[in-house]
Amino acid sequence: METGKMVQHLHREIENLKKKIIKEATLVEDNLRDSIKALLNRDNNLANKIVARDDDIDEMEVEVEEDCLKIFALYQPVAVDLRYLIAFLKLNNDLERIGDLTANIASRAASLAVQDIIHIPRQIPEMAEITQKMLKNSLDALIDLDGDKAANVLAEDDIVDTLHESMYSVIGEFIRENPDKVSLWMEVLAISRYLERIADHCTNIAEDVEYMLSGEIQRHHSSGNQTDS
Repeated sequence: METGKMVQHLHREIENLKKKIIKEATLVEDNLRDSIKALLNRDNNLANKIVARDDDIDEMEVEVEEDCLKIFALYQPVAVDLRYLIAFLKLNNDLERIGDLTANIASRAASLAVQDIIHIPRQIPEMAEITQKMLKNSLDALIDLDGDKAANVLAEDDIVDTLHESMYSVIGEFIRENPDKVSLWMEVLAISRYLERIADHCTNIAEDVEYMLSGEIQRHHSSGNQTDS
C-alpha cells in the first residue's frame, strides 16, 4: 500500500478509535453521575443498575485495547500518531479503572440504601461535583488537544485530596457520636476514597494529554498522585 494511502487509513482508524473511546467515556461519566445520585437519593435500584452496566464498560475497554494493538501492528505509527495511540491505551485503562471505582460507589450506595438513614457529609457531593468536572475536562482536553483544560484538571486534584483528608476527622466525630453506626460511616469513608482515586485517574488522563502535546512524560511531576484501584 502506498505511503499516502497508509497514512489516510491510519488516520481513519484513529478517528474510529476516538469514537469508541468517546462512547466508553460517556458511559463512565453517566455511571459516575448516577452513582452519586443513587447514594444521595438512597436509590437501591439505580445503584444495582450501575453495577450491572460496569460489564459494558469492561467489554468496551477490551475492544478498544484490541483495536489499538491492531493499529500498532498494521501501520507502525510514529511521532504524533504514536503518542496519540499510546495516550489512548492509557486513557482506556484509566476509564476502565474509573468504571470499577464508580461501580464500587454504587455497591456502597446500594448497601446504605437499605440500612438506617445517616447524614452524608457535604464533602462527598463536593468531591463528586469536582471529579465529574475533572473527568469531563480531561476527556475534552484529549479530544480537543487542549493544554489549558489539562492543566485545570491537575489543579483540581489538589482540592479533591484536601476534601478527602478532611473526611477522616469528620467520620471520626460521627463515630464518636454514634458508635453503633461505625460500619455505616466506614462505608461513607470508602466512597470518599473511591472519589479521590477517580480524581487521580482523571489526573493521569490530563498528564497524558500534556505528553501528547509536548512529547515529555508528565507523570510524577505533581506530588502524591496515586493510581491504584
